[in-house]
Amino acid sequence: MRWFLTILGILVTIGALAAVKSAQIGKLINYGKQAEKDGPPPEAVGTALSEEQSWEGTLTAVGSVATAKGVALAADAAGVVTRVSFESGNSVKQGQVLVEIDSKVERAQLASALTRKELATTTLTRTRALAAKGAISPAQLDADEAALQTATTDVEGLQAQIAKKTIRAPFAGKLGIRNVNLGQYLQPGTPVTVLETIDAVHVDFSLPQQRLADVTVGQAVRITVEGSTTPPLDGSIAAVDPTVDPSTRTIKVRADVANKTEGLRPGMFVQVAVVMPDKRKSVTVPATAIVHAPYGDSVFIVEDRKAETPGAANTPDGKPVRVARQQFVRVGASRGDFVSVLDGMKASQEVVTAGAFKLRNNATVFVDNSKQPAPKLDPKPENR
Repeated sequence: MRWFLTILGILVTIGALAAVKSAQIGKLINYGKQAEKDGPPPEAVGTALSEEQSWEGTLTAVGSVATAKGVALAADAAGVVTRVSFESGNSVKQGQVLVEIDSKVERAQLASALTRKELATTTLTRTRALAAKGAISPAQLDADEAALQTATTDVEGLQAQIAKKTIRAPFAGKLGIRNVNLGQYLQPGTPVTVLETIDAVHVDFSLPQQRLADVTVGQAVRITVEGSTTPPLDGSIAAVDPTVDPSTRTIKVRADVANKTEGLRPGMFVQVAVVMPDKRKSVTVPATAIVHAPYGDSVFIVEDRKAETPGAANTPDGKPVRVARQQFVRVGASRGDFVSVLDGMKASQEVVTAGAFKLRNNATVFVDNSKQPAPKLDPKPENR
């Protein structure tokens, strides 16, 4: 009897445990079926509407700033510097004296030559008067005229020597670093400084040979300095090289750019945009809407949820649950925060711009645009 009771107790315990476990498994099965019916919880995303914008066509390139007019000033004659009339970085006018070299010997010789010229002039005047009366031979008249011409040539030669010892600005512009000091002995060709005009500069850049037919002299260009807060500078194409570089298959182009604010300096690296004459309408979306993948670019288009779609129609806080459909697209040029879509989208379609990385095709979403920054064509982010 004792063995029977023991076995009976064990069987009752096993039955009770089996009933409890069966109830737990049943709850899990019911929970799984309900979860399958409801679907995954919706993801929070930010959205924006695709727009149709008129964009001007541009050809972009990397350019280098070159001086429109520049020269290295150097000594033309040997001598000791007696006067320096400029400092590094000064703006000068055309003809302004910059450096004077000792010319005392030449000036003394010039004074003597001027005296000889004056005497020759006086003598020739008397000789011509006497020759008119026949009181002097023609040979004497010829000798006196030759003497005056010789004296005049000597004066002009000495004046030229003195001028060579005075360095002047050949045109108006801005000087570079001064490389000469008072009392320094200069040899011919010794560099003194550089002079450049910076109110107008050249920008040299290259374009692929396929674009040769798209660029003409006088076409507008827009110059942007990377990292600068100043607005782009406008210019125009001044010259197009008639030959194509055989190693790079590119054509060289030069643009003239006004530089009144002196924001461009020779040697600077700039971004060049050649403005095409026609404007094209494009469907655009914020750049953050594009999902890049090895198999192609795509966007998620937000659509209303169909009635037969499993899951709740609203979130707990009352926001409508919608569906994100993946759409493959072909993208084109970009402007600021926007990217043009060449194929795969229409205007006024709502696309996911924040949170697209966590979505899959036909995922349920709800829209929350409270913390999303507005995209701009000309963004100016602040440094932090």
